[in-house]
Amino acid sequence: MPLSEEEERILSEMEERLVETDPRLVREVSETTVYTQPLRSMKWAIGGFVAGVTLMVATLSTSYLLAFVGFLVMLGSALRLERDARQVGRTGLRQVADSGRTTSLRDAVGGTRARVRDRMRDRFRRGEGGRI
Repeated sequence: MPLSEEEERILSEMEERLVETDPRLVREVSETTVYTQPLRSMKWAIGGFVAGVTLMVATLSTSYLLAFVGFLVMLGSALRLERDARQVGRTGLRQVADSGRTTSLRDAVGGTRARVRDRMRDRFRRGEGGRI
């Protein structure tokens, strides 16, 4: 439901006051998304995975203990990467599901219930000689 003019005016005044009182918060909130932290964590996990594989391969012939440590680093990084990827996937699916409730996505996919109902009525009219 769209906001009234009075509500929009109040909202814009609140926004202006917030920008004046705490510009750092406004900048941080505008730059941060739900994907920011998991993606940053995924980058570190990929780096840890590569470091673990490198340590494991480099020390496998000399020290099994260091190779095992490399394996553990690789395993921990892979598990962290998988967890963050699931979190990003869940968040993305949730956003898609929430946007499915808007009329613009319905229109793009095939129309609202009223248009579907009208199409069904047209089909029945044609099949029954135009009577409803």
